[in-house]
Amino acid sequence: MSFSRIYDQAAARKGGEVALRSLLPKVAGSGELQAMADDRYLSEITRCVFKAGFVWRVIENKWPGFEAAFQGFVPLYWQQVPPEVLEDLAQDERIVRNMQKIRTVPENARMIVDAARDHGSFGAFLGNWPSEDQVGLLLWLKRNGTRLGGNTAQYFLRRVGWDGFILSPDVVAGLRREGLLDATPGSKKALVQAQQAFTDWHRETGLPYSHLSRILSYSVGD
Repeated sequence: MSFSRIYDQAAARKGGEVALRSLLPKVAGSGELQAMADDRYLSEITRCVFKAGFVWRVIENKWPGFEAAFQGFVPLYWQQVPPEVLEDLAQDERIVRNMQKIRTVPENARMIVDAARDHGSFGAFLGNWPSEDQVGLLLWLKRNGTRLGGNTAQYFLRRVGWDGFILSPDVVAGLRREGLLDATPGSKKALVQAQQAFTDWHRETGLPYSHLSRILSYSVGD
């Protein structure tokens, strides 16, 4: 099914093509992803983990405190941090004191360090993973990281500029409207169906996956 009608719907809802294009997310090239330091990846993963199921605005407002409390999120330090450091963080008022989420930092730090050992850096690992296999990347992050299931990893990838879709409620509604998704959101089948739809649209339009995802969402909601 042609994407042009979806594009026109989104443009009409957003006040025209120029307005629509101004709302599209930034897509990082492979070189930009590789240039981003591994501590920034751990920071963004942690930010998305803490936002999941919480008020995003609170996390954003407290984020400078998170950066200070976690000492810049250096993966080599956090992968082997002493337990008492985590216990102290659970009492630290600069952050949201959720011990289950605090414990994800060393575990996700180990994931980053392991990937960097094999690929040179975590950014190089991401930069070399093709957008037409986002499903594989999401499954890898869920398998090797902690609390990176659901949409958390999708939002992390969007924040760092990796070119992929997000199965937000509006995107799910758009895919269902087009008859391209009949699986339960969050299931592997739903991811595969979404991947196929966005890959087909990417081949048709040449637009980045992130832009296709955002445009589809705007054709449904605000």
